[in-house]
Amino acid sequence: MLRQIKKHDAKDPIAIPADLGYEENCRKVVEEVVNAYGRIDILVNNAAEQYERSCVTDITEEQLERVFRTNIFSYMHVSKFVVKQMKAGGCIINTTSVNAYRGHKTLLDYTSTKGAIVAFTRALALQLADKGIRVNGVAPGPVWTPLIPASFPEEAVANFGKEVPMGRAGQPYEIAPSYVFLASTPDSSYITGQVIHPNGGTIVNG
Repeated sequence: MLRQIKKHDAKDPIAIPADLGYEENCRKVVEEVVNAYGRIDILVNNAAEQYERSCVTDITEEQLERVFRTNIFSYMHVSKFVVKQMKAGGCIINTTSVNAYRGHKTLLDYTSTKGAIVAFTRALALQLADKGIRVNGVAPGPVWTPLIPASFPEEAVANFGKEVPMGRAGQPYEIAPSYVFLASTPDSSYITGQVIHPNGGTIVNG
């Protein structure tokens, strides 16, 4: 699939299997990408997993660590190694969620990591501003991804996204332009430390 969508003037894409919840794996992935392409201009942190639990007492230590490793440790680790070689004009885009702002009663650990990503985005943007590297986030609302049928029961999937003002969940192609905008230096060169909210009309603060 990667090769089918490759632009005619782009280098061949690569897919690297790795558990990004661990620092050494992140180092190896960044090293492999730099070796293949020479540099990294744009980093999109997008790794995530979630498990529905009805009560905080149902969240095991193992699950908590797993979710935090995937959802926020990976962002920190990958960013650390990318920043070491990223030049001025580069940008980092972190995927958070509408749940960071409104909460989600059955995704407590997942929602906590998404809130951490918002704070991480703002802090890293301040830290890297002098280097000319922008850091922003995208907080999608309900979007049809493989996470949804894998995480929720059939009834919840059938009603997924109907609670937003637009009355439906979004599609990935409706979220992608937010990333393209933030990655485009001509279009978003004066934007850093901010979060875009493609969420079907849900009003959020912060």
